[in-house]
Amino acid sequence: MSLLVLLGMFDGPTDQNSINVMKSWKINIVRLPLNEDCWLGINGVKPEQSGAVYQQAIFNFVELFLNNSIYVILDLHWTANGGAEAKGQAPMPNKDHSIDFWKSVATRFKGNNAIIFDLFNEPFPGNNQWDNAAAWQCWRDGSNCQGVNYAAAGLQDLVNAVRSVGSSNICMLGGLAYSNSLAQWMTYLPNDPLKQLAASWHSYNFNFCNNPGCWEQYVRPVSQKFPVIIGEMGENDCGHGYIDALMPWADKYNISYLAWTWNTWDCSSGPALITNYDGTATNYGVGYRNHLNAIHSK
Repeated sequence: MSLLVLLGMFDGPTDQNSINVMKSWKINIVRLPLNEDCWLGINGVKPEQSGAVYQQAIFNFVELFLNNSIYVILDLHWTANGGAEAKGQAPMPNKDHSIDFWKSVATRFKGNNAIIFDLFNEPFPGNNQWDNAAAWQCWRDGSNCQGVNYAAAGLQDLVNAVRSVGSSNICMLGGLAYSNSLAQWMTYLPNDPLKQLAASWHSYNFNFCNNPGCWEQYVRPVSQKFPVIIGEMGENDCGHGYIDALMPWADKYNISYLAWTWNTWDCSSGPALITNYDGTATNYGVGYRNHLNAIHSK
């Protein structure tokens, strides 16, 4: 399992050789973060990197993964309201573009249940409160939210958008505090007529919920009633001590996990699994790769 990042168009290679490298790590699912401006072709994005060109590039890459029996998560990662360019993370999706984005994506990829929709990367309304009723209300219903200076789309709006075009794909919903909090995820869960929702949880060593006691208190109860996918995990020390503890815990409760990130970034400044797209692992990547190989050899 892994996580791939798209910036602009692609950061790394997108050919069969690149897939073969991932498969050698025993990766069976990837997460592709998308940009709503690039997908919709709006707000000044270059035509050669947006609209139909961007959509076809994503479609081709997804097809390559599927042809190699690798599941794909499509993630709404970069957003911006109005005419602003989507160049970073926003606290909530917006009513200007995010609903249209998911209607379009869901129309393109509906009918294939090997594709999962991660509706919004990391919500952090309410000035990044970890557990607050008003923030959870905003998370579900959107509109006027504390700490959000635009009309926010709620997760219910995005579920509705996906289902409105006839898509039955599973939808992942990340909680508050950059998807680290699932404290009231079940209480404020949006309605889905198809009941095809999963919790997306992000777990890093520098998060609030970064120890087994917290995982047992807040994550395990959700996993007993809904699928939980760790959409991102990692640590900022280029080590693998944190994920070495997290992965066996997740295995115990049938919680899936993806590591951030399959990029050749400086591992000392953030989690990067590789130093080269030939699959050369960082120290952090060694821990992830070894665990995947170990569980697949059983």
